Amino acid sequence: MGNGVQRVRQARRGRAFVVAGCVAALAFVPTAAGATPGSGVTATVVAKGTSPGKLKVKAPKGRADVTFRTITIEPGGSTGWHTHTGQLIVVVKSGTLTRTLDDCSVEVSPAGTSFIEPSGKKHRHIGRNLGTEPVVLWVTYLLPEGSELSDDADAVACKPGK
Repeated sequence: MGNGVQRVRQARRGRAFVVAGCVAALAFVPTAAGATPGSGVTATVVAKGTSPGKLKVKAPKGRADVTFRTITIEPGGSTGWHTHTGQLIVVVKSGTLTRTLDDCSVEVSPAGTSFIEPSGKKHRHIGRNLGTEPVVLWVTYLLPEGSELSDDADAVACKPGK
């Protein structure tokens, strides 16, 4: 029995050493940092808009120029008919933007809304301010590197009132 008791004690001691070794090893493993408050940082939301549905954003193939721009359209003003070589993400900060699209459909976007403006020559459009206060847009352009922000396009012959 002496040998059996000794083996049990050695096994227990061995397990204790393994457990102790694991605990000691954990002391040297770096722990994940908990969330820490930032310092010396300020941020301002300049515009926020909610989309009418799912936004499908497509980045250009290859290198892209990303441009952020504020556009103001005075009452009675318009952007003129144009296209873009890449997509735009638009937030209407104030006023109401009325866009006539290539198929003569009209989209009205009031302040607090956002939309994607598609790319390509088949997506020509014009933006108008038919209201009494300036329309202010915050626009993010996602264009192929070196592209112009917009390209002039011929007007679409829509029925009067569009």
